[in-house]
Amino acid sequence: MTALSLTNIQVLYDRAIEAVRDVSLEVPEGAIVALLGSNGAGKSTVLKAISGILEREEGELVGGTIRHRDQDIGKLDPDTIVRTGIVQVPEGRALFPTLTVEENLQMGGYTRSSSENAETLAQVYDLFPRVKERRHQIAGYLSGGEQQMVAVGRALMARPKVLMLDEPSLGLAPQVVDGIFDTIIRLNREHRLTVLLVEQNAQLALSVAEYGYIMENGRIVLDGTAENLRKNQDVQEFYLGFSASGDRKSMRDVKHYKRRKRWLS
Repeated sequence: MTALSLTNIQVLYDRAIEAVRDVSLEVPEGAIVALLGSNGAGKSTVLKAISGILEREEGELVGGTIRHRDQDIGKLDPDTIVRTGIVQVPEGRALFPTLTVEENLQMGGYTRSSSENAETLAQVYDLFPRVKERRHQIAGYLSGGEQQMVAVGRALMARPKVLMLDEPSLGLAPQVVDGIFDTIIRLNREHRLTVLLVEQNAQLALSVAEYGYIMENGRIVLDGTAENLRKNQDVQEFYLGFSASGDRKSMRDVKHYKRRKRWLS
C-alpha cells in the first residue's frame, strides 16, 4: 500500500514564482524514502505542500494531487492533515524556546487525548533518555542535538503514520546525528513508521532509505532504489563527492555541475 503519493504537483510563491513543477513521488507504507537535492532545489517546499502550510509563506499548491492512502489531502488545513497521520519535523527544529521541554512535547499531542499523551510521552522518554533528563528545562537553552531530539519527540506525540523530517542532520555533530538516525531506523523497523526524509547529506540518507528521489530546480531529475543511486556515477560525483576513479572531489572540481548534468537532457 502507498502511504503517501504526489502526482504532478506545482507550487507557486506570490502567485508568480514557480518553486516546484510536476513533482511526482510515492512513499510506500512502512518504508523510508529520501528526497535529496542541493539548497533551493524545492525539497522543503514539497514537505510544506504536504503539510498544508504553504500559505504562511505566500505559497500555493496550484496543480497536481497529494494523497495520503486513499484520501486527497491537497486542500486540507494543517490541523486536519496532522489528524490524518502526517506530521513534519521542520528544518531548524522550530521549538517554543520559552517553554520547557515537556511543554514543547505536550504541544505536539494537542490532537490526542490526555491518556494517549501520557502513554506516548513515556515512549518518547524511552527513546530519548536525554530528553527525559532535560524535561523541566527551558527548551531554548538546550544544545542543538537536544533540541532536535525534542523536535522529533514532539512530532511523535501526534502518533504519526507518516513522519516527515526536514534536514534532521543540519548543524549537528556526527555522533548526535548517528543517534537520531538510529532512532529513526528503530521506529521504522519496530513500529513500521513510514518516513519521508529530506536531506542534503545524500550519503547519510541513502544509508538508511530504501528508495530515493533527487530534486534540482523544483523538479525530480532522478529516482531509484537507494542501492542504485549510490552506484550511479552522477550521484557519486555530485552528491557523494567521488569521481569515477573513487577519488574524493573538491567543490572546485564540481563547480561545472549544472553545465555537465545530463539528467535533464
